Amino acid sequence: MTASRPYAAVTTVLVACAALGGCAGSASFQDASPSDPLGRTLSEGERPAAPDLSGTTLDGRTVRLSDYRGKVVLINAWASWCGPCRAEAPELEKIQQKWGDRGVRVLGLDNDATSGDGRAFAKEFRLGYPSLLDPQGRLGLRFPRGLVNTQALPYTIVVDPAGRVTASRMGAVTEAGMGKVIASLLPSAAPARGPAPGAS
Repeated sequence: MTASRPYAAVTTVLVACAALGGCAGSASFQDASPSDPLGRTLSEGERPAAPDLSGTTLDGRTVRLSDYRGKVVLINAWASWCGPCRAEAPELEKIQQKWGDRGVRVLGLDNDATSGDGRAFAKEFRLGYPSLLDPQGRLGLRFPRGLVNTQALPYTIVVDPAGRVTASRMGAVTEAGMGKVIASLLPSAAPARGPAPGAS
């Protein structure tokens, strides 16, 4: 499930339609699997360049998406008031811990109205990856229409090492569920290591 923004007035029909990619999507978006209608993938020749998102992180640093060129990047939009976001936070940290050595990075988009709420969330879940402050959800709007419903959280967009949008998913993700997507974008090598000692 996804949580709608408290300040967004969106009808149930539009939310459902956009979440499934049917209202503003294009033919280049395909189901990741028949059992996961909220997942999308783009074929190799149809991947658009990801917008070079930039902003200030929860700890005051400036980060640009282009800083991660050559890496697989999972861009995850979340908010501290969002139940599914809380459920997936340990999974995203697990992804960073397990796949980081092979060139995978998680980049959050914090949709909280105040940075204090976002910092408390990151501290509670011991998140080691950065999150850009995005209280109005404007960064997500820079991605192609139909890729995700930016009025519902969480959502995750996957960017390949060349900086192109390659996949997305509405709703909470898991390390197990994203593993195949991640592995398909990495050079063949030794399997990803397990979580670091003490990692959730």
